[in-house]
Amino acid sequence: MKFDFDRVIDRSASHCTKFEKFAGQDILPLWVADMDFQSPVAVIEALQRRVEHGVFGYTLPPPALVDVIIERLQRLYQWRVAAEDIFFMPGVVSGLNMACRGLLDQHQAAITATPVYYPFLDAPSLQQRQLISLPVDKRADGFHYPLEALAEQAAGNAGLLMLCHPFNPIGRLLDRTELTEIAAICERENLWICSDEVHCDLVFDGRQHIPLATISPAAAMRTVTLMAPSKTFNIAGLGGSFAIIQNPELRARFKAAGEGILPNVNLLAYEAMLAAYRDSADWHESLMTYLQGNRDYLYSALNALPGVTMHKVEATYLAWLDISALGLNNPPGFFESHGLGMSPGAQFGDGDYMRLNFGCPRSVLEETVARFRRALKVS
Repeated sequence: MKFDFDRVIDRSASHCTKFEKFAGQDILPLWVADMDFQSPVAVIEALQRRVEHGVFGYTLPPPALVDVIIERLQRLYQWRVAAEDIFFMPGVVSGLNMACRGLLDQHQAAITATPVYYPFLDAPSLQQRQLISLPVDKRADGFHYPLEALAEQAAGNAGLLMLCHPFNPIGRLLDRTELTEIAAICERENLWICSDEVHCDLVFDGRQHIPLATISPAAAMRTVTLMAPSKTFNIAGLGGSFAIIQNPELRARFKAAGEGILPNVNLLAYEAMLAAYRDSADWHESLMTYLQGNRDYLYSALNALPGVTMHKVEATYLAWLDISALGLNNPPGFFESHGLGMSPGAQFGDGDYMRLNFGCPRSVLEETVARFRRALKVS
């Protein structure tokens, strides 16, 4: 089946966060991480069928969805999980906060590598816990996880590692060597791990995502893995995700942290999640081909411009742009004045960068590049 990812869909009247930020301005919304593509037909039809039923009461997780997740994890990662290991939630960010709340004592700290998705930076303080930030290692061949710094800080008062894998915003897919060392450090220093793997299905160049919990049985026993079809199938607004927790004690502590606070998952989210995972593989395959083309186009076009460096993205549909050579006092303001609405790097922990969402039709990226050229006065 042919899918039209080139189609430009007007989202301006849908109250979407991405477009509302710059409503009424000639600024391309290239910031928040959702895509401008229509979700798979199977998802849309599943939602239509459920709406036609007409009764929207409290709903339990469908057994078919649980079965699909179990089968999927086994098929993709040779990861055998049981139904009781799966805990559904409205969103991954809730999981980050629950991990800080439920797995850390008041005197303990959470560790995370930066730059990172900003809720990682917010969650510890929101739960009255400490945060230890470890800058990634910047080398000639790209970004590397700060393993030496992790080993040093894990020996202190830390009790939790918050891992972003694949790594938003830098676009890295951590490899088995890095994951094995991370797991070993956490085992040695007795840290719990909360691994946000929501971008695990958005991996390029034939690479294979490796869930941290599959590194070893010991790693599985100390890891909360957060996943969702939301980013991949563009259903983030429906609010559906899940945690995989194979240690019963850890699972009980995590769930207890949300008691009385965490709402039920929306019944439409369950329907969308099932249709996405079970019935939309062909759409996903076509999406990845299109996104890889977007990534390659953007990589060539932006790296040809003065003062901008785009690192090769291994996973996610987010480009991490080094604009330090431009010497800007207010990078977001500068780019917005030239019609480019990106996420400021400072939000993730590094003000020398901007994050650009390339999950959009190619024509939008072409206009993006044209605006970059005008902003940088390239003829």
